[in-house]
Amino acid sequence: MNQVNLIGRLSKDIEVRYTQSGKAVGSGSIAVNRRFKSANGERQADFINFVIWDKAAENLANFTHKGSQVGLGGEWQTRNYENNSGQKVYVNELVVSNFDLLEQKASTQTQSNLDKVDPFARQNTKQAPNKLATPGNSELDISDDDLPFD
Repeated sequence: MNQVNLIGRLSKDIEVRYTQSGKAVGSGSIAVNRRFKSANGERQADFINFVIWDKAAENLANFTHKGSQVGLGGEWQTRNYENNSGQKVYVNELVVSNFDLLEQKASTQTQSNLDKVDPFARQNTKQAPNKLATPGNSELDISDDDLPFD
């Protein structure tokens, strides 16, 4: 079984390109914190490359930016090619089949602004849960900005 699930922050904006047939392909990397701190007490992260295809690539690019916390799920892929110098290059990456946006848009905007001042500054971005419909309340209390679609 080849199934990978990661939670982390985008280390750069998603780059979306299009194949000759018009198919969207997005690429980027996600910073995933390691479980343990280093010997000097600092938290380390692994930067993992990923690709995502079709409408999902466009959606992920449109609703996230550098610093957004996301969950990515998919399969691990190892491929190789020969570069212009004739050397074989190996690439390891996550081929994303699904993703989750793990924070509200306003939270990621605030974090992005903090990163511009201090890229290592992190704040607690815990959010209050959305008020869902209850027997006495038939409407959802969710802002249009929180919806991941038009």
